[in-house]
Amino acid sequence: MPIAVDIDVMLARRKMSVGELAERVGITPANLAVLKNGRAKAVRFSTLAALCEVLDCQPGDLLRWEAEDAVDESAERAAEAVGGE
Repeated sequence: MPIAVDIDVMLARRKMSVGELAERVGITPANLAVLKNGRAKAVRFSTLAALCEVLDCQPGDLLRWEAEDAVDESAERAAEAVGGE
């Protein structure tokens, strides 16, 4: 998917755990993990707003668009690194 999720980056910058963020935003850690790992099909604006409020950031700090080719290339590089090719 060409939308990349950078919640991990903001968590590291804020020195906050996933559990703490989930609690402060009001969502389950499992749902936050789905969003954080890029497996979510959608995100509610109210959830995005709560994430931004808790992390003191803008939506663009959490979500970014990547060209489909760039996503495919990075996946190929990761597969090669794991496979040792």
